[in-house]
Amino acid sequence: MQQEISRRTPHGQSALRQNATDLSRGSAAQDQLHLAVLRKWFWARKPDAGFLLEGFPATLLQAKVFDEWLEARGETLTACFATAASASSAPPAVVHYRTQGLLREIPRAAA
Repeated sequence: MQQEISRRTPHGQSALRQNATDLSRGSAAQDQLHLAVLRKWFWARKPDAGFLLEGFPATLLQAKVFDEWLEARGETLTACFATAASASSAPPAVVHYRTQGLLREIPRAAA
């Protein structure tokens, strides 16, 4: 997303115009914006090129759409990383990948 903003692409300009409240709530518009940016990257990259994404997928919708893209290209994820959270407080995307056996939880640092 930062590249889109710095390049001043239409998606980047749209991100700048987003209301800060919408960004923090993970609104449907924000989901669509992230998916549009990542769709462009995903389908332009070389097949089977390794990658590491930070902050995506952040929502259950993004995770399910990303799973569909991977399936369409015949690719799979090796792992997903997240800070350890209790089962009751884990975000839905984390639960999704935990259920698939892909989640690798990173212990929280001691304060």
